[in-house]
Amino acid sequence: MTGHLFFYLGLSFILIHEMDAVRCREWRIFPGLSLLKEKTGFVVFMLAHIPLYFLLFWGLMGKGNPAEWIRGLDWFFIIHLGLHLLFLMHPKNEFKDTLSWIFISGAAIAGLADLLTGT
Repeated sequence: MTGHLFFYLGLSFILIHEMDAVRCREWRIFPGLSLLKEKTGFVVFMLAHIPLYFLLFWGLMGKGNPAEWIRGLDWFFIIHLGLHLLFLMHPKNEFKDTLSWIFISGAAIAGLADLLTGT
């Protein structure tokens, strides 16, 4: 699909954020996953990304309307920033450095820009 350059920028930010989420052990701040042992939480977190990525790519490249997926993901990028702000003071939150916040906020800004421009 042509256009939606801001969306693809946001997608790039969110995918690199997911790589950073492994470094920062994000499963330790997720409700439910935080109750698991460290190794179990890591495994569940990693395995959960297989169906998530499958649905992401299927929705964007499948026979349906990718514009609907793009709009929904733009909103997710923005809501995702809100969730990170909500959990900012969690004692096990390791998303403290500038680079992590560039990824998180970059996705939200790009998602908002895509929604506002529609391209």
